[in-house]
Amino acid sequence: MDRPHRHRGAPAGVLLAAALALAGCTPAGDGPAPGGGTGAGGAGTAAAALGELAVAPAGSSSGYERDEFGRSWADTDGNGCGTRDDILARDLTGVDREDGCTVVSGTLTDPYTGTRIRFERGRSRIDIDHVVALSDAWPKGASEWDRSRRTRFANDPLNLLAVEARANRTKGDGDATEWLPPDESFHCAYVARQVAVKKKYELEVTKAEKAAMEKVLADCPGERLPTGGKPQAPDGGGDGGGSGSTGSTGGSGSTGGSGGTVEYANCDAVREAGKAPLHRGDPGYTERLDRDGDGVACSG
Repeated sequence: MDRPHRHRGAPAGVLLAAALALAGCTPAGDGPAPGGGTGAGGAGTAAAALGELAVAPAGSSSGYERDEFGRSWADTDGNGCGTRDDILARDLTGVDREDGCTVVSGTLTDPYTGTRIRFERGRSRIDIDHVVALSDAWPKGASEWDRSRRTRFANDPLNLLAVEARANRTKGDGDATEWLPPDESFHCAYVARQVAVKKKYELEVTKAEKAAMEKVLADCPGERLPTGGKPQAPDGGGDGGGSGSTGSTGGSGSTGGSGGTVEYANCDAVREAGKAPLHRGDPGYTERLDRDGDGVACSG
């Protein structure tokens, strides 16, 4: 922010500033805020935390694969339920669950569009969005992590929101320079969550990304950093395949509920196992079974 111009008719102020400069001091209010933040909103705000993030050009996206972040929706908190169902249960109201985990219905007030969406398993218009996309995190620091840390990141509730599917897919892997939610009233909270995630995981921001975030937060300097869960490292190797992960508990093509990989030869096998339809993130879901690419396999 530009400093206000000083009037020439204020020699006392000029002399004071000169004296402080000679003494190696900075007049109050002209220096950085205590703690290294921007000072725009004070300690604990998104604006202050943004000032603490490392700024650097994005690295290479070479080597990025979704699998580098572990199996989708691993049970990293050890509660016996996959992350997708945990987030649906957190963000929806009027939730109906079966088997203690699977969310079969509920209602979402979508933060990205402000609309209310009815969720029914098998006819879902709701995605679980990584607020900081995995492919955005990769060139900004995540490529240097081990598999365990990437799995925790991909399943951290702080970085996840249940949202309207079309808005999520429009976003893709864009950062704040490329995409903000259609509902402008959510811009501050959205950017604050991105800042919180990047601060927690020590991810970098580009110069343009930081400027875009600052522009949003200028309208809400007191916006607080959100808090989220602290998922546990998965048991047995750190790739999301530990003993707490969910899986099919029987049926053709399944390895059971011990955390192994669930595979189905075809949709007939999925139906015989009583698991149709499969949603993206469900054990056993593959793009091979999802022929129309809508995120729901074996729905016909």
